[in-house]
Amino acid sequence: MMGKKREGIACSRCIYDSAVPNIDFDDQGVCNYCMQVDSLTKQYGTGHQKGIDELNSIIRDIKASGRGKTYDCVIGVSGGTDSSFLLAKAIEWGLRPLAVHYDNTWNSAVATENIRKVTSVLDVDLHTHVVNNKEVDDIKKAFMLAGVAEFDADTDIAYVQVIRSAAAKYGVKYIFEGHSFITEGISPVGANYLDGAYVGDIHDRYGEMKRSTFPNMTFFQFLKWAIVYRQKFIRPLWYIDYNKQQAQEWLQDNLGWKYYGGHHLENRASTFAHTVWLPQRFGTDYRNLTLAADARSGNKSRAEALEIYNAPVIPDGELVAYLKKRLKISDQEYDSIFKGPKRTFRDFKTYKKRFERLRPMFYILAKANLVPMSFYLKYCFPIEEKS
Repeated sequence: MMGKKREGIACSRCIYDSAVPNIDFDDQGVCNYCMQVDSLTKQYGTGHQKGIDELNSIIRDIKASGRGKTYDCVIGVSGGTDSSFLLAKAIEWGLRPLAVHYDNTWNSAVATENIRKVTSVLDVDLHTHVVNNKEVDDIKKAFMLAGVAEFDADTDIAYVQVIRSAAAKYGVKYIFEGHSFITEGISPVGANYLDGAYVGDIHDRYGEMKRSTFPNMTFFQFLKWAIVYRQKFIRPLWYIDYNKQQAQEWLQDNLGWKYYGGHHLENRASTFAHTVWLPQRFGTDYRNLTLAADARSGNKSRAEALEIYNAPVIPDGELVAYLKKRLKISDQEYDSIFKGPKRTFRDFKTYKKRFERLRPMFYILAKANLVPMSFYLKYCFPIEEKS
């Protein structure tokens, strides 16, 4: 886990140390995650002419593929910085995107208004899938009862299933995602896990309702989108020089967008996960990712990043009260959940071994942008279990 205990070897470049899962260091004390960022930067030409040329080539292919269609690409939007900025860039590049939103009914008012403003000002059509709130709440509570770290894994799985389904519905081959490994960092292998089997098994064991509106993604659906529909999963921010703070300022000045307080805090479920569930239940602070990225890229000095990281995460008492009321959890049950056994994805059904067995195939799919390269790197290799 990515806890606060900082001892042993520390990376000389970012703020990761030996407490981070599956970390190694070279002779200069630089960690393997920094080296992975360097490798991706070289491979994608991030922020250099190589990256710009490659992205321009992709954009030309998208325009050719989309001729005669209403849309030529699909972009998942959350109301956050990256997806909002990416939608604006797509318009700047002359594309005709369809904005797609998965509404897990936990959105903050700021995020909802951001989506409305951005799509309205840019004149982009919005496709939204709204899940039954009682159903998703039953899934959320099941994850808490299971005692696993991935409280919001269902949102991530459903989000991908919704955007891929929308792309299939409109015959679109290209899907954009607003992720940047430069600004968001590299998530340590084994730090978290999610797939459709994992979500389904936890809900089957600990939930009370049947899943009827929740868009889970099975293994065969995943392959269908990649191999049959040939949907290309593109992350344009991997190619260009992207600065999150500058993007926020541009969005505020040009689209009336508002900041929501921090990475993943545009949604109340993800806010609970990052400010309460993970730090209090598992001693895990995912600010480590972005702060390590800031130190790695020079946006902050290593000392500045460490100072912020070592400051405690301040939970929102009103958010905890909201969660208890919404999930119908008493104070006593809430305390009992936090004192219960801790489990991991290894205690449940997953597709992990299948991903590993099919690693050569997924490498080919990742190289062709039919699955994200980050999926290949994170899910298709064995994860060392810490003793």
